[in-house]
Amino acid sequence: MSWRDLDEGDIRVRPNRRGSRPRTKERPAHADAVIALVVGVDRGRYTCLVPADGGGDGRERTVVAMKARELGRSRIVVGDRVALVGDTSGGPDALARIVRVEDRTSVLRRTADDSDPVERVIVANADQLVIVTALADPEPRPRMIDRCLVAAYDAGLEPLLALTKADLVDPQPFLSTYAPLGLDYVVTARDDGDIRGLDELRRRLSGRISVLVGHSGVGKSTLVNALVPGAARVTGEVNDVTGRGRHTSTNAVALRLPDSGWVIDTPGVRTFGLAHIDPDRIVDHFPDLAGGTDECPRGCTHDEPECALDAWVAGGHAGPAGPARLESLRRLLESRSAAEEW
Repeated sequence: MSWRDLDEGDIRVRPNRRGSRPRTKERPAHADAVIALVVGVDRGRYTCLVPADGGGDGRERTVVAMKARELGRSRIVVGDRVALVGDTSGGPDALARIVRVEDRTSVLRRTADDSDPVERVIVANADQLVIVTALADPEPRPRMIDRCLVAAYDAGLEPLLALTKADLVDPQPFLSTYAPLGLDYVVTARDDGDIRGLDELRRRLSGRISVLVGHSGVGKSTLVNALVPGAARVTGEVNDVTGRGRHTSTNAVALRLPDSGWVIDTPGVRTFGLAHIDPDRIVDHFPDLAGGTDECPRGCTHDEPECALDAWVAGGHAGPAGPARLESLRRLLESRSAAEEW
């Protein structure tokens, strides 16, 4: 038989197995999902804490989960509240799936450097950024502290300076640099094996979700171990030659405080890029100065000769502390383009 004698009824059509099922944009609602808190992230596995009222047998439990394919490239970080399905029993061989990330109340972000437009979310849903810095051994790095303050203002977090090693250096000269900003601070010192000022730090952390940042060697892990018994965060020593410590925290982890609240210990970073931050968002945290920007030229970076803030301060609109406040604001804005290693 010639092919010219065939019609469509004589041809056997082999079904295409791939993609034969009709595609739909609708996704499962997962109404029975369990809400949990992400307390650790390690190589694609997420350690999640399910509260006692989260189903199961009425006990709080730790569940290991992986990200569902439907979330795509969505980034999940410590502090996220997520919806889990699958095996949420928390058994040693159990593995659940994260199918949804709940709305975030805050996001602490950074970029790799000031030329990188890609934002990296560090922590979600925190309300306080604790900037840990040593007064000596190693020497404090004000520009990096300024960058952390900018990141805190951008994320809507309340900044808190935690100064360590006050047994080596008087903290007042350093604190005077930040006095115009009105920052809250806590000073700690070694005292025969104990840490003076630890009770005050506990009070400032109570009932809060606090992120601790600080370069290596400043005593951040030492504070965490003192605040959370059993945390067992590895501590490091300062190199006598470079004056810097070795990074000991390799991943962020959320730890519950004995009374109430959480601390999130973050790994050290060499740079804290701020390429994603709009200067106007920083000025908004200076309400005594923000009103003066109305007369600024379009795109003003607030450190130009045409900036209207100089006239605003000279006219007394920012009060007697106006000049110092403006200098501090410009120092913070300058820190966005003055990278410094941890």
